[in-house]
Amino acid sequence: MAEVLGFGGYVPEKVMSNEDWARLVDTSDEWITQRTGIKRRRFAADHEATADLAEAACREALEDAGLEPEDVDELVVATDTPEVYTPDTAAFLQHRMGMREIPAYDLGGSGCAGFVQALDVARARIAYRPRRVLVVGVELISRLISWEDRSTCVLFGDGAGAVLLGPEGGRARILEVVTGTDGSKADILGLLTGGTRRPFTLEAARRGDHRHLTMDGGEVFREAVRRMSSAVEELLGSIGRSIGDVALVIPHQANARIIDVVGRKLGTGRVYVNLTEYGNTGSASVPLALWEAQATGRIRPGDLVVLTAFGAGFHWGAAALPF
Repeated sequence: MAEVLGFGGYVPEKVMSNEDWARLVDTSDEWITQRTGIKRRRFAADHEATADLAEAACREALEDAGLEPEDVDELVVATDTPEVYTPDTAAFLQHRMGMREIPAYDLGGSGCAGFVQALDVARARIAYRPRRVLVVGVELISRLISWEDRSTCVLFGDGAGAVLLGPEGGRARILEVVTGTDGSKADILGLLTGGTRRPFTLEAARRGDHRHLTMDGGEVFREAVRRMSSAVEELLGSIGRSIGDVALVIPHQANARIIDVVGRKLGTGRVYVNLTEYGNTGSASVPLALWEAQATGRIRPGDLVVLTAFGAGFHWGAAALPF
């Protein structure tokens, strides 16, 4: 059984408000707030890169657990905004934190569902051989989006969230995780330029294709609601619990409307929301909200907490954490 030994989170100091965006693109605070629920988001400083954000969150998780980097046996980084194309961000992070020569790897490409998928991988690794696994979700999306596309640029923020998992002695357990993928929906959300199918070229750069996030808003909304709510229902069914047993649902923080509809479909108002201050932080969204919820007393001993997320792929997942 995998247990959570420590929680960590990090958001950059720079605040990008709706009013700031209104000075750059044709938008307004009212327009953004009504459609997304977002008021502010954090952007990394010029000197910060993905590994910087991840390191800050990981060090806090270790401090929370009362452990050191050399106590970590494995490192999993969920991100779609890596430090460099190759090697993976985990290699940079492992070295900078002074960890031993442990297994360290990225899980990328699954968008905002990455952290929940990483939890599933980590708990399987712990079940196979007891060990301490550090899992971090981190995104520096401000570097990859077009600052001229008002339909997407106002949605995202930068940040990182981490948990240290171990076989025993934690404050919460990873009781169950369910995940799934529907590759037929791969075209509704993604950054499509830069791979072997659509290589990065000088012409692509001139067009700004490398910063063009493809998003079918209506279809993403429908799939997000359907997949997150059904994942929670499947999860609760697998552990023999009902939504009435859940003290708090922590969903991916993409859009206030999505979160509201998911809560109504599940029949609960006990849903944690912090996208007002951080926007959509991708793979960092769920662990950031989990870190903040437990740090501010929204989670108490004895609570059953459910995480749920969706992302490009189209991927989704949910996890049950009894505290």
